[in-house]
Amino acid sequence: MIVFDKETIKNLEHLNKINLVNSACGYKSANLIGTKSKAGISNLAIFSSVTHFGSEPAIYGFVLRPTTVRRNTYDNIKETGIFTLNPVFEEKISDAHHTSAKYTDETSEFDKTSFTEEYKENWNAPFVKNAPLQIAMKFLEEVHIKANGTILILASVEKIHVRKEMVSEDYFINLSKGKIAAISGLDAYSVPEKISRFPYQRPKK
Repeated sequence: MIVFDKETIKNLEHLNKINLVNSACGYKSANLIGTKSKAGISNLAIFSSVTHFGSEPAIYGFVLRPTTVRRNTYDNIKETGIFTLNPVFEEKISDAHHTSAKYTDETSEFDKTSFTEEYKENWNAPFVKNAPLQIAMKFLEEVHIKANGTILILASVEKIHVRKEMVSEDYFINLSKGKIAAISGLDAYSVPEKISRFPYQRPKK
């Protein structure tokens, strides 16, 4: 096996370093976060750090890079208090990845991709139309991570919209039926297939 110790990793060329470290931790969720500024400009950005923080109450969180430069997603969430989560799906992977491009504050990624804004029940943050899963989120709190200047955003799940055929009898959402993608590293996408589910495990007697 190849061994990368802490000092070796530190001295790698920048792009090689982030490729190595970002891919070593495994597959990550691929989500498009939709927001809208108070000025009415929509924003769509891909994130690979969305994760579950609890089910009662239902809370998800994601990590933002340091705000040493303007972050439209962060600014819009702090201004309005709401956003949407839209998992990346197979037929739109290329456009989803393009939302990582740095556009001006006055430019909406919806205008630079084939994605279409969709609004539901007076929720003034855009969903991705035709996404097989759409989640309305409400900002709760932010946690500043001193170790590297990043920010953890925690938000409550307000409403889940999901295609009927993806929901099992026990309310498990089968993401593979929606061809939901995952990210490895910064730019490698996979569409996983469900292999198995197992019952709740108890200690062996």
